[in-house]
Amino acid sequence: MSDTLQHQGRRRQLVDQLSKKYPFHPSILVAMLKIPRHLFVEKGLDHLAYFDKPLPIGVNQTISQPFTVAMQTHLLAHTKWERVLEIGTGCGYQTAVLLELGLRVFTIERHKSLYLQAQKNLNALGYTSAHLHYGDGFAGLPQFAPFKGILLTCGAAQAPPNLLQQLAIGGRMVAPIGVEEQIMTVIERADEETFTEQAFGNYSFVPMLPGTR
Repeated sequence: MSDTLQHQGRRRQLVDQLSKKYPFHPSILVAMLKIPRHLFVEKGLDHLAYFDKPLPIGVNQTISQPFTVAMQTHLLAHTKWERVLEIGTGCGYQTAVLLELGLRVFTIERHKSLYLQAQKNLNALGYTSAHLHYGDGFAGLPQFAPFKGILLTCGAAQAPPNLLQQLAIGGRMVAPIGVEEQIMTVIERADEETFTEQAFGNYSFVPMLPGTR
């Protein structure tokens, strides 16, 4: 499937809508304008790719709605070249946004089929610098820590302790915290023992689960 003029036009309309909903960092909107979201969704759903809503990507998982992707990226408060960890690669769309912003991305997916699909999607679009890992997100990637940013694309009952320990001092974690409904939470690490939290509204995510499948 190609990136047609029709797809590009719909993408421009979506990004324009997002810009009116919230004052996102301009670089995020530029990245989302460039990335063909329809190439990350299931076949047959590409006509829905530029509506601001989540879509199924298989194994009971979803690609987050564009507003949520933009918001989580915005809250991460990125700086080019920083090392970030993404928990829940999914189809690779959020990964592509982070890469487009110039971040050094390490990402974990627990579903083997999605891990392989994300790898295929990202490679097809030339996003080959991501460090993709198949594994348990609760474990993180201690061998590559510390991370300046950690982004959870799934809902956790609480901030996973292992991940907090992999956050660099001065870094921030963006995580939907809660069970039935989540509160988008930004957790900043002030020093070895001190973490501060800020809440940024209610969201609904698939749950963060242990192990691999």
